[in-house]
Amino acid sequence: MSESRNDANAVRNRNRWMLIGVVAVFVVPMLIAFALNLSGYRPEGTKAYGTLIDPPRQVEAVPVSLAGGEKLVWRNPQWQWTLLALPGANCAQQCQAALGELVRMRATLGRNATRVRLVYLGPALPADTFAALAPLQAGSDDTSAFADLRAKGDDALALALVDPGGFLMMRYAEGYDLGGVRRDLPKVVK
Repeated sequence: MSESRNDANAVRNRNRWMLIGVVAVFVVPMLIAFALNLSGYRPEGTKAYGTLIDPPRQVEAVPVSLAGGEKLVWRNPQWQWTLLALPGANCAQQCQAALGELVRMRATLGRNATRVRLVYLGPALPADTFAALAPLQAGSDDTSAFADLRAKGDDALALALVDPGGFLMMRYAEGYDLGGVRRDLPKVVK
């Protein structure tokens, strides 16, 4: 009788340790993730190339006049993201080349290219320049709401990304890497 009691205790103890092990398999990784999150650790692969605007700024009420005279509708029915091109005081050769690269980068998004609209908010450029940069739309920042995001250099370009709900989510300061912008966009336009 004593042997069967010892066997029963051994089985019960083994079952308890097995239960503790199963619970630990699920709980320990969560505790480690929680501790890493509290310490501020972020894995490299999940970081955005641009600078997140925290908290996101509501720009739905910001009036932007497009070249055709109509106002930019931030919340559009096509649920498009808006990539704003924000040059410095002048948009000459370097800035215009960056605009061309931006248009070509948009085309590399494939079927998702239509989910990103490009809007240039800067000094007037020649009409033939804009014809070559289609589908880039020209506009004007009527209230200087994006002045703090503009490129500081005279012939430089900065970018800002506005979500389909009218929130300014991310900015790319002048000197941005277009490859980084290209890596960020597919994450948001899915």
